[in-house]
Amino acid sequence: MTQRPYAIDVMISAKAIAARIEALSAEIKAEFNDTDKLVVVGLLRGSFVFIADLVRELDLPIEVDFLEASSYGNSTESSREVRILKDLRGAIEGRDVLVVEDIVDTGHTLKHITHLLQSRSPARLKTIALLDKPSRREVEVRADWIGFEIPDEFVVGYGIDFAQRNRNLPHIGKVRFTD
Repeated sequence: MTQRPYAIDVMISAKAIAARIEALSAEIKAEFNDTDKLVVVGLLRGSFVFIADLVRELDLPIEVDFLEASSYGNSTESSREVRILKDLRGAIEGRDVLVVEDIVDTGHTLKHITHLLQSRSPARLKTIALLDKPSRREVEVRADWIGFEIPDEFVVGYGIDFAQRNRNLPHIGKVRFTD
């Protein structure tokens, strides 16, 4: 498959991301200040940079686990079919859980994952997304915490990829196709 040529314009700087994570972590600490251990569940692969920075800011007892779900593949459009590629290693019944998502777009992935995890009877289940595109929403879902609301642009960086590229950018960039 030949990839269309594109450029990347900075949308959200690394400095802005760090400041927002610091603010969000204070709110999360307040919400879970009574927890004996918070299970932080990262949705792979896009959330791995966000989850790493977030857990370093949380002064709470934490366990980290991961789920891998896919609805995009190598496309810029969601297939709307959410597949679980990797499930949690540990049980969450009776535990406090924070789901960390990179971006809420159509909402299908977050809705599917929250229903799946609620069925496992956690004590509390909260969600956080670094980015939110409410204009693209197709199902009723909203993360409990949002880093940044963005317009309907295809973005990369800070863990988010386009065909497995650009995850290593320290900022969020808007993809601009140049052909």
